[in-house]
Amino acid sequence: MKIKEKEFEEIIQELKALAAQLGAEVRFEKGDFKGGYCLLKENKVIVINKMANLQRKVVILSMALKELGIDQLYLTPKLREIIDEMAEIK
Repeated sequence: MKIKEKEFEEIIQELKALAAQLGAEVRFEKGDFKGGYCLLKENKVIVINKMANLQRKVVILSMALKELGIDQLYLTPKLREIIDEMAEIK
């Protein structure tokens, strides 16, 4: 699937809303790391390097959401396709 650069920001917002539905906080932090899903004092947190490009942010969010388990949630077919495709990119 070809995603235009300007669509990535909208996709990030949709993924953040999905993470909130799953009870996970999404944080954009500065540092020497890629990012991903973790538990911090029993809280679900997805940390993303704020210096990463938009596509990388979508990839990290997608991988984290797959790890949290989205199979039982209703997602639009387009969003599910984006998550599945982006989660495959390492």
